[in-house]
Amino acid sequence: MALTDEEVEHVVDLFSGVGSLSARKMFGGIGVYSDGTIFAVMMRDGRLMLKGKGDMIPRFDELGMERWTYQRPGKSETAMPYWIMPDSALEDAEEASALAREALTHL
Repeated sequence: MALTDEEVEHVVDLFSGVGSLSARKMFGGIGVYSDGTIFAVMMRDGRLMLKGKGDMIPRFDELGMERWTYQRPGKSETAMPYWIMPDSALEDAEEASALAREALTHL
């Protein structure tokens, strides 16, 4: 099932402190961009994730954020460059935006 307009609006509001934002629908979820750089995705099941690269990877690990992995039948597990947002940031725009701005410095 695709995300509702209200869910998309919530994500945009959550990252309002990031600056220039856009959201594009993709695969039933959305990609969230700042100045054309994707930094977050929300999956159709409601999981909100930040993209991590470089020094941001150990930072996400320090915060206890879970890395998104998936496994196709008969294949080994694949780790994607996205970490699930901490519960505390899901309703706190200041925390969510601060994490997103930090992540963007490494993308």
